[in-house]
Amino acid sequence: MMADNRRSRITTEGLARTPNRAMMRAVGFRDEDFQKPIVGVGNAHSTITPCNLGIGAQAERAAEALKGAGAMPVTFGTITISDGISMGTEGMKYSLVSREVIADSIETVCNGQSLDGVLATGGCDKNMPGAMIGIARLNIPAIFVYGGTIKPGRYKGQDLTIVSAFEAVGQAAAGNLSEEDLKGVEMNACPGAGSCGGMYTANTMSSAFEAMGMSLMGSSTVSAEDDDAREVAARAAEVLVDAIHHQRLPRQIMTREAFENGFAVIMALGGSTNAVLHLLAIANACEVDFSIDDVEAIRRKVPVLCDLKPSGRYVTSEFHEVGGTPQVMKMLLARGLLHGECLTITGRTVAEQLADVPSDPPTGQDIIHRFEDPLYEHGHLAILRGNLAEEGAVAKVTGIKKRQITGPARVFDSEEEAMDAILSDRIRHGDVIIIRYEGPRGGPGMREMLAPTSAIIGRGLGDTVGLITDGRFSGGTYGMVVGHVAPEAAAGGTIALVEEGDSVTIDADRNLLQLDVDEAEIARRREAWQPRPPNYRRGVLGKYAKLVSSAAYGAVTDKDLFD
Repeated sequence: MMADNRRSRITTEGLARTPNRAMMRAVGFRDEDFQKPIVGVGNAHSTITPCNLGIGAQAERAAEALKGAGAMPVTFGTITISDGISMGTEGMKYSLVSREVIADSIETVCNGQSLDGVLATGGCDKNMPGAMIGIARLNIPAIFVYGGTIKPGRYKGQDLTIVSAFEAVGQAAAGNLSEEDLKGVEMNACPGAGSCGGMYTANTMSSAFEAMGMSLMGSSTVSAEDDDAREVAARAAEVLVDAIHHQRLPRQIMTREAFENGFAVIMALGGSTNAVLHLLAIANACEVDFSIDDVEAIRRKVPVLCDLKPSGRYVTSEFHEVGGTPQVMKMLLARGLLHGECLTITGRTVAEQLADVPSDPPTGQDIIHRFEDPLYEHGHLAILRGNLAEEGAVAKVTGIKKRQITGPARVFDSEEEAMDAILSDRIRHGDVIIIRYEGPRGGPGMREMLAPTSAIIGRGLGDTVGLITDGRFSGGTYGMVVGHVAPEAAAGGTIALVEEGDSVTIDADRNLLQLDVDEAEIARRREAWQPRPPNYRRGVLGKYAKLVSSAAYGAVTDKDLFD
């Protein structure tokens, strides 16, 4: 068997590498360290957002454990954007872009320095898929360590999450929340470190990675401020050194069956719509053939088992206490809905990892439902098609009272225009809001529409108003909402042709998204349509808009580059 420093030895061995070693000695290398595997620790610590606040301590603990396991750690930084802080602003256009920047940075450092493995950390939403895309491109031994979830806030006896604050805006605008209570929600929604506390995007992605075998079992729902978060990092470091020794590679783990496992768990948890976009992008990086139609096939087989926010009642830290992701995985495995033979980063299979987990959830709790008594019979992330979305769109179809709506289109060419209409009481029961030119290319950056959807909920319109966009939704969104519409408006998709007052249908039962206008009229409008000039011609947003693919393929920036 080759030495464990099979990649890094190109920088450490031989006469010609004397200058290389000289520089490495300056950062702490000793003679004996040059024969060890050199392992990158991608440190996503940041004080920009509570999501990443505790990651520095995890990265330090991981580095200590790597040394103890016989490796030589080298730490480098990765960026984060706070979705919650940039939400509703121009800055949100950089959020999805940051996924690509994170992936590029991890790939660049690990290949540029010939590292033997990488332990990536992350907290806020795009950290997770960004890290995993980078890991998939590299295909060197790697493991992901989640920063952990925030604990719930409390105000007047109620659990709070960040979504409570967004919804409070709509309640206050409607005159249903006092200034005192609005401030009370603001002051208490985020009590400390950790990612947003429901089964929103960050917790969804960490759970998916656990199901796919790329992070440790039981690690996806730990609380950021608990000691467990640091110990998870230490155990992950030890597992990674073993994976380097045995050359367990990400693409051996992230097979098509592993992606099916990931989506099965996402459906059972009631996870975020963003998981569709991100796992498609990771599959692209792994060169695994996986499409939105595969997502719909899994949805039809897997029930929603967990009563978790945003559409449910409980937060992720409470879910962790009753068994968390391993409990749900074992329930799916016992019913033939999980591929137990899939390899994990530990070298054991999924089934072996779950051997000691009960097949049914604990009694005396209603966070995880028994398989025979699910929250919903089928999964919640539906793929809709129709003349409004020939390439597909993603809808979250649980937690809603109406599964079908036909109503007049209220058309807005930006999130800001829509938000102004909602807060100024210009939206009526039965309306279908269209927010377009917010797609991957058109925004660019596919902003999340949490502010408009939360304002709709806050104003009491959530059960009667639909919203369709070529942008995205936060993991905290619920209601009759359809996003990721493809082709997007900037690419000439039919969503660009909708006019104020047109009849539009959202039908979750028929997986239909339809502009109820004569096809001849649609053809006439298409002939007259002219593409808009790009919003950005330079810088990171200009580059992104030029390269990014359709949301139907994960909004990736390296698809068919030279075809």
